[in-house]
Amino acid sequence: MGKSVSIPKGTRDFLPLEMKRRNFIFTTIRNVFEQYGYLPIETPAMENLSTLTGKYGEEGDKLLFKILNSGDFLAKADFAERNANKWIPLLSEKGLRYDLTVPFARFVVQHREDIILPFKRYQIQAVWRADKPQKGRYREFYQCDADVIGSKSMLNEVELIQIENDVFSRLGIHVVIKLNNRKILAGIAAYIGAEDKIIDITVAIDKLDKIGAENVKNELKAKGISDEAIAKLQPIFDLTGSNEQKLNQLKKILAFSEIALQGIAEMEEIFTYLSCLPLQSKVDIDLTLARGLNYYTGTIIEVKASDLSYGSLSGGGRYDNLTGIFGIPDMSGVGISFGADRIYDVLNETNAFPDMLQSHMQAMFVNFGETESLYVLPIIHELRAAGSRVMLYPDAQKIGKQFAFANNHNIPFVVIAGEEEMKNKNLQVKNMKSGEQQILTSSDLTALLKLQQ
Repeated sequence: MGKSVSIPKGTRDFLPLEMKRRNFIFTTIRNVFEQYGYLPIETPAMENLSTLTGKYGEEGDKLLFKILNSGDFLAKADFAERNANKWIPLLSEKGLRYDLTVPFARFVVQHREDIILPFKRYQIQAVWRADKPQKGRYREFYQCDADVIGSKSMLNEVELIQIENDVFSRLGIHVVIKLNNRKILAGIAAYIGAEDKIIDITVAIDKLDKIGAENVKNELKAKGISDEAIAKLQPIFDLTGSNEQKLNQLKKILAFSEIALQGIAEMEEIFTYLSCLPLQSKVDIDLTLARGLNYYTGTIIEVKASDLSYGSLSGGGRYDNLTGIFGIPDMSGVGISFGADRIYDVLNETNAFPDMLQSHMQAMFVNFGETESLYVLPIIHELRAAGSRVMLYPDAQKIGKQFAFANNHNIPFVVIAGEEEMKNKNLQVKNMKSGEQQILTSSDLTALLKLQQ
């Protein structure tokens, strides 16, 4: 028995059908991005750890995959010394990117002379997180990001919400787009007397859907937040009514907080613009939405499936200070990220992928040997030039085996060109689904396959 082989937990191989389905998702997202004027970029899989650390909060830093330095790095490390901060850089100076936003901020700073602000970019690449693998959560997965940097206008948020709506509408997934604002969360923290605990509060309440209210309360207590303060949180998170009513209630509760009122005003502006747009997706205020990432400073966006128990399918927000870390202060940005792998799981579970993805070929020509191949090869060339996906079976094997190959690959048409067809300069075409056979010219076949594209 041969040696068993495997891949690391949290990673996957993708078979051809899976790749066709994934590419369908990527193409759908890419087309929407480009429709809104976003430009493609790419960044390396690895970044310097100095670029990545400190940007995702304490929990995020723990999930960074670190890359060992090359060469004999152990020779320089004094493990007898207890100060790990001194010898860890000797072991690792690079890490796999955790997301696409922080590398993008680095990109903007590094290429500031090459881009024109406001700069709209999209990026579809893999990211890595040392998380515990589970349903819908992987260690290697793709993100599809769109960001605008160099503009503070709320119209950018509105546009990103439109993109969310368009993408999920085209994919046939019913979603709710949830909104919050980090400034409102800062006001809430001040309201309960815990301004210095804003990060702890946001990290905890962001887990509300995952671990439940009681566990969130316990986590807040563990961070030093009093029972009284926690009790004051509950009525805020329980606000009901329309988005407008929720904002009006918040205005009264948080009237003392200038920053909270600023956040409420930003939310009102977004909803004013949205009111004139016929969106298919529902847009709701969710005050428990925090997305526990340190770099969000304003609007927070998260998208969830309306009728399925999956985590976030997309999310993002505004970040005013991210580029300042890399040397350019006061450059505002806002962006969203689609989780392609979770979107795949949703479409797969609901059998919502288009049937056309089942087949990689529109037609297969039967191989009868050299003479017949010489007859059909020019026809196949013409069909491909017209945009059709066609193939000639490579070996002159039994016709039953060739038909079985077409069936197994869900190829809708099989083309036969034998002695009789060559004599009459036509083709016999079999519809593999209906069983119907017809005699066609090469022009007729071109027209038939064009209808199937």
